[in-house]
Amino acid sequence: MFRAVLSKKDLSKVDEYYSCVSDLLSDKSVLSLGGFRHHCGTTRLQHSLNVSYYNFLLCRFFRLNSRAAARGGLLHDLFFYDRHTHERVANSHPAEHANIAFYNAAEMFGVDELEGEMIVNHMWPMTPHLPRHLETFMITLVDKFCAVAEVAAFTLRKTGSKVKLAESFALMLILRLTLRI
Repeated sequence: MFRAVLSKKDLSKVDEYYSCVSDLLSDKSVLSLGGFRHHCGTTRLQHSLNVSYYNFLLCRFFRLNSRAAARGGLLHDLFFYDRHTHERVANSHPAEHANIAFYNAAEMFGVDELEGEMIVNHMWPMTPHLPRHLETFMITLVDKFCAVAEVAAFTLRKTGSKVKLAESFALMLILRLTLRI
């Protein structure tokens, strides 16, 4: 069963969404992302599902390309190393992993121009190019929203305290502003 954070729906039963990504979700390499820790207690597969589903919903609401939004969201972090222990990539992980994910997605699945732009620029403004499509701006927002939601869900699971939740939000905001990630 595939589920997005903050949702109780089984995504494999949301036909309009699942038809966009079912081929990706049956691929062993995409499923292997479940073995990599991403944000707190979230795996990279779970984070990618979260971004994919909420990006799909937002783009569908605004009558944008929701299929590309779902696929780009699922592939936006398609890299196969633990970013916490891996030797630093050329620039920095936050800026460079998008290029690695794009290369992997293009080689493994083939991506169209819009999906490719979403993958490469999902970390904008840390990436050098201004997004050209609204869907790309959407994925940058959704990616950050999902990271915050994942940290919040983790904090609530671990502490059950709304005070601890507020503290974790403040700390995360300070870290993001300080490290520019």
